[in-house]
Amino acid sequence: MVETASSIMHSLSQSIEDSPAPIYARVKQAICHKISSGEWQADQRVPSESEMVKALNISRMTVNRALRELTDEGILIRQQGVGTFVAQKKAHSALFEVHNIADEIAARGHQHRAQLIEITRTKATMEEAMNLGVRTSHSIFRATILHFENELPIQLEERVVNASLAPDYDKQDFQLNTTYDYLMKVAPMTEGEHLVEAVMASAEECQLLQIEPSEPCLQIKRRTWSKEQLVTTARLLSPSSRFQLFGHFHR
Repeated sequence: MVETASSIMHSLSQSIEDSPAPIYARVKQAICHKISSGEWQADQRVPSESEMVKALNISRMTVNRALRELTDEGILIRQQGVGTFVAQKKAHSALFEVHNIADEIAARGHQHRAQLIEITRTKATMEEAMNLGVRTSHSIFRATILHFENELPIQLEERVVNASLAPDYDKQDFQLNTTYDYLMKVAPMTEGEHLVEAVMASAEECQLLQIEPSEPCLQIKRRTWSKEQLVTTARLLSPSSRFQLFGHFHR
């Protein structure tokens, strides 16, 4: 049975707790409860500001603040002239570990697909040689792979690989076996480092990731070693609206 706007608003009003907290905070809490309980699903349109003002008998400024903060926190998405919707839950990756992106996506119950954009075998540039600890004449692979989660681009992977440590890298079917799968077989990772930054994507990257030029991205620059040899460097770019990093630690 499809809920009407009035029944949705009645349910929301009943969820607002009677507490000393500011009303905007209680409205936020009620909306978050609807989402976390599964009553409001991802991509579902939520009541408009006007509907909330009328049904909850509170000011537009109060409603606007609640919706604005929920949007800033990535819980809601507001589309100008269309409405406000429940955001898709962001994918997340481990902050202190290196995992197979296909496994992470599968663990969320979603479908992974990889699209090979380009792969070449060539000689390392000065910058690539310095990053891999090799000479400029050393043979490397350069690859660009686009990862999808349920057919939505989730990560653009630009990778440079030491060809002497992974000689068949360019012969892999990256739909069946990810970069992680192959490299862990031929040069198992024993050490890694990564640098995380917020960046803006180029026009070409925006097109591949299917995002607006104004959307910031999360960039991870990573290097991994096998024993004492540098195997690969990678730049991983993900839209901020679809991806987050998560870490758990203790003393």
